[in-house]
Amino acid sequence: MEQRVTFITLAVADLDRTRAFYVDGLGWTPELFVPGDVLMIRAGAKVMLSFWVDTAFEAEVGTIRRGDGVAPITLSHNVLTEPEVDEILELAASVGAETVGQAQHREWGGYTGYFADPDGFRWEIATNPEMDELARP
Repeated sequence: MEQRVTFITLAVADLDRTRAFYVDGLGWTPELFVPGDVLMIRAGAKVMLSFWVDTAFEAEVGTIRRGDGVAPITLSHNVLTEPEVDEILELAASVGAETVGQAQHREWGGYTGYFADPDGFRWEIATNPEMDELARP
């Protein structure tokens, strides 16, 4: 697995408030905004900052840690092909990562799976034809 991060996803309670802060307040430009679901902002040449409604986050990734549970953040690593997603998930499992989501096709067109690092932080391994440029070093 290459040493890089392509997406930083933060679970938020109120997406409208988050959009108002980052877009209206700070003047950042959204790459994608789906009301009631997700706001994505390019945070670097190959880094996207994604704000995801916490209920949708929990449905896909797991219970947000409010005491016990998952920290409300995922780190994503994008690759170009589905076999690469599977290979990296297998590699992570082979070095002790907990598999928390088998790779699957998502309704938005991508193919993703999740593993937890030793501290429980979730990594999403993904391919998304709409964002191939993020998979290139």
